[in-house]
Amino acid sequence: MKRLLLALLGLPALALAQNPTPAYFVLRGTLPAVQSPAKVYLIRETAQGNYLADSVAVKNGAFVLRGSVATPEKARLAQVRRGQQGRLYNGLADNAVFYLEKGTTVFTSPDSLAHAQPTGSPLSLDYRELNTRLGPVQLQQAALDAQYRAASPETRASVAFRQRYTPRYYELQAQSTSILTDFIKAHPGSLLSLASIQELVGLIPTYASAAPLFALLSPEVQHSPDGQRFAQRLQQLQRVAVGAPAPDFELPTPDGQRVTLASFRGKYVLLDFWASWCGPCRRESPEVVQLYQQFKNRNFEILGVSIDVASARSQWLKAIADDHLTWTQTSDLRPDNVAATRYSVAAVPQNFLIDPTGKIVATNLHGDELKATLTRLLP
Repeated sequence: MKRLLLALLGLPALALAQNPTPAYFVLRGTLPAVQSPAKVYLIRETAQGNYLADSVAVKNGAFVLRGSVATPEKARLAQVRRGQQGRLYNGLADNAVFYLEKGTTVFTSPDSLAHAQPTGSPLSLDYRELNTRLGPVQLQQAALDAQYRAASPETRASVAFRQRYTPRYYELQAQSTSILTDFIKAHPGSLLSLASIQELVGLIPTYASAAPLFALLSPEVQHSPDGQRFAQRLQQLQRVAVGAPAPDFELPTPDGQRVTLASFRGKYVLLDFWASWCGPCRRESPEVVQLYQQFKNRNFEILGVSIDVASARSQWLKAIADDHLTWTQTSDLRPDNVAATRYSVAAVPQNFLIDPTGKIVATNLHGDELKATLTRLLP
């Protein structure tokens, strides 16, 4: 199951863009209860990863940090005393999450950064508002996850457990989706709304799910560096949306034979992207094998495309054998897999159902949904 809930301390970081005119920021803090020797560290969270960007000593309960940022990005201020720098990495540091942007952001609290409410940063205010609404849902999701982890495999597989867990899971997921959607509608001019869309559509977005949300954003956000990148992503997704002609490609099988998608024209084809290291892919293999046996003589085929790389060739072949994947398997074993590139595949498992005319008729079908769709379409 796919989680849409946000971590209580953060949405996805807005991607770092190159900007010839950097925006300068000032971070001022007043923390009367924090005395020397203590330091405040600025941790910047970019698309390339998190890193310690700067630090300053707390003097007389106050600190000031200055710098520049190319485009707004999520960041964190963490305060630790001398000799306790390890808390920066184990999550125990006193910290405040905010958005780093042009201007002066002020942190004021009688005791700690954790209790400080940043002022002067519009994005940080938006972030606070959104997390205030999402926080209770997130806490309930964490409790539900804890119940799932604590249950034995036998308990998880039981009908009684699934009847308790599954409806509650989807209920919380729906609450999170509603909160994010309402926020986007209420804040079309906030870059945080763009980050909310990215959270909503997840790692495997579709044009149908993402485009209407993106259309809600203001022209300023759509034309921002991050908005332009997302728009380009939408264009890529539109080329492989339901109703579009399936892009052709040619890839080798394990024994070196060249196979094209077009060679399957005249049949329904499940184009299945997977990898030997992908746990969810491997866990659903037995079910796909069963469906293949049921439908393979009804004008249906599966074309597997692995996104493994050359160093994992042996693992790829072993996975094919271990999972009894008897349909055609292909891969160029390259990081820039030609088929994955043409289909904008950024995560697996992912699949596309293609009809006999070569048109995409469905995407990302799994389990009962896949079976029901094949039953409906195949004579």
